[in-house]
Amino acid sequence: MSADWSLAQPLVLAALLAWASGVRLYLVMFAVGLAGRLGYVDLPSGLRVLEHDWVIGAAGLMLAMEFLVDKIPGLDTVWDFLHTFVRIPAGAFLAAGATSDQLPALTLAAGLIGGSITAGTHFAKAATRATVNTSPEPFSNWAASFGEDMLVGVLIYLALAHPIGFFIVLALLIALTIWMLPKLVRSLRAMIERIQRWFGTAAGRPDA
Repeated sequence: MSADWSLAQPLVLAALLAWASGVRLYLVMFAVGLAGRLGYVDLPSGLRVLEHDWVIGAAGLMLAMEFLVDKIPGLDTVWDFLHTFVRIPAGAFLAAGATSDQLPALTLAAGLIGGSITAGTHFAKAATRATVNTSPEPFSNWAASFGEDMLVGVLIYLALAHPIGFFIVLALLIALTIWMLPKLVRSLRAMIERIQRWFGTAAGRPDA
């Protein structure tokens, strides 16, 4: 049974795409495109490109690649760094596309706010994973990665089936991100300083 979108559809889609793009861009593109293709949701004109076979296929391929890469400590941080230049503009573009059938001013606002939300979730994810990767065992990394997969999946379900519940959870996640970011930045700064001291000590150590 299709979700009752009413007037909330553009806002729900814009918020979902903006937040999830910072964590699992290809997963949300694949899921929303497939949902539109199967007729579960009526996507706005700016997002109907997601329903195309080529886009669904490409998103699915990148989703499988990201699922594997994200489970490998160190490689996931490189992936996150490279995707700084992909996730943020994609989140802004998708959020704007979700409101493309509305007023142009709303579309512009959705793109600006959506890009900011994507940036916040992306940097929070990247910093968290970089901190987790300081642990020598891989299990914490795997747990964090699977947790992100599940969280994005839950948000996609809530957005499609329970929009009010989705907005409540999203508001809590945004508040948590705002609270976490300064702490993550301090943690990363301390980690970088320790690495620099270690390299400085190693460089100044006389050869045996």
